Amino acid sequence: MARYTGPLCRVCRREGDKLFLKGDRCFTEKCSVERRKYPPGQHGQRRTKISDYGIQLREKQKTRKSYGLFEKQFRIYFHEAERRKGATGELLLQLLERRMDNAVFRMGFAINRREARQFITHGHFTVNGRIVSIPSYLVKAGDVIELREKSRKIPTLADNMSRLENRGIPAWVEVDSASFKGKVLHIPSREEMQLPVQEQLIVELYSK
Repeated sequence: MARYTGPLCRVCRREGDKLFLKGDRCFTEKCSVERRKYPPGQHGQRRTKISDYGIQLREKQKTRKSYGLFEKQFRIYFHEAERRKGATGELLLQLLERRMDNAVFRMGFAINRREARQFITHGHFTVNGRIVSIPSYLVKAGDVIELREKSRKIPTLADNMSRLENRGIPAWVEVDSASFKGKVLHIPSREEMQLPVQEQLIVELYSK
């Protein structure tokens, strides 16, 4: 499957906001968004007027890149949210939050979604006792995500869990670091989604 392999800090600078793609580095003074608050490239410091379409596009790009998706994948999620009853924008974010790689990241097993995706594809996690190696798997309320016994000795995973107290765990999941286990308590509401985006702009963009 195709994936973005370029510099992550460049993505955040292009969107003009912290997307927390590099984990702990984003919380330090080394964060590129803090050091250079302008888009990358030789024309990055030029003042340009952004159209309404440009504002909508940037909001969509910010959301898409936060979850590490390509356009085709993101559009599929939008159409699925559009098909369901309710506010399309909120339903879209709920679908994205329910992805397995995002749930693992939110529970603190990984420092970012890219790392979570790698752990999942390598078969390190189970959902309700069954191995799940598909990052796009949608978790539901009551699902228990657990790190496999043989994977608990991996230094990176053990280190991530040891620093769990320093990270904010959203209210829609609970984590037991001692047993390397997390549970999805409920589907997240809009207030519980830790993403500074205006989803209505995405709906307006795709509705044109």
